[in-house]
Amino acid sequence: MSSKPDQSVLGIIGGSGLYDLPGLSDTRWVAMDTPWGAPSDELFCGRLGEAQLVFLPRHGRGHRIPPSQVNYRANIAALKMLGVTDLLSLSAVGGLRADLPPGTFVVVDQFIDRTYARDKSFFGTGLVAHVSMAHPVCSRLGRHVLAVLREQAVPHVDRGTYLAMEGPQFSTLAESRLYRSWGCDVIGMTNMPEAKLAREAELCYASVAMVTDFDCWHPGHDAVTVDAIIKVLLTNAASARGLVAQLADAVAQDTTAPACGCRTALQHALITAREHRDPGMVDRLRAVAGRVLE
Repeated sequence: MSSKPDQSVLGIIGGSGLYDLPGLSDTRWVAMDTPWGAPSDELFCGRLGEAQLVFLPRHGRGHRIPPSQVNYRANIAALKMLGVTDLLSLSAVGGLRADLPPGTFVVVDQFIDRTYARDKSFFGTGLVAHVSMAHPVCSRLGRHVLAVLREQAVPHVDRGTYLAMEGPQFSTLAESRLYRSWGCDVIGMTNMPEAKLAREAELCYASVAMVTDFDCWHPGHDAVTVDAIIKVLLTNAASARGLVAQLADAVAQDTTAPACGCRTALQHALITAREHRDPGMVDRLRAVAGRVLE
């Protein structure tokens, strides 16, 4: 993908079908390989007006890959290698608050990571780096998301804590009650380590959690039917496509983006002295951290 210097490219990672947008042109599927293997699927590239977009089905087309087996490192690396600068994560979640009913979009600003079976960093022995995750999402990109949701009258809340669990099984009742006591707002299986890796790759990352049902803490949880969940999923998907279409233009027109701090997250993160860095690690990391390795 070619882009002008300092031009933003919007990446979207979520379910299949998000790329079914009216007016999307110059479309093509691109097969990618990365130093961390292949991503979940080919990436769908296109143009919407002046905006360049790259879509990646997180679980592969047809939802083939369970949450714990998604190659998160390859996904983020592939997006970075295709020139993505801004990344919108869309994911279905369970609600942990009574005032977040199905159909609500939560613009996430915090995470609690309860996953344990996933590779969570591009860095490691031979080249160590520590990035800040105090504020794990891009506030600039989040403001654009909020503006679009308000304009499109999509039910939403600004800010929320996403509890990332391992899966693929859902929570026990005791776990669900525990997470509510922690002040968590939604629960899902995919945003970690995705958000951590996006920060290491110096991508501006925003997460929109789309509530499909209440988690099992809710008294009415067991009465929820598959048909009801599918109806919410379809409504959420339509709203998500509208969000992507309008957000693409906002990102393309944002002249402040090149100065965003997310894009220099590695500036002071590398700890290993240059003379002690493993050459193989350095070569591998150029795909995501080339800016600070040259």
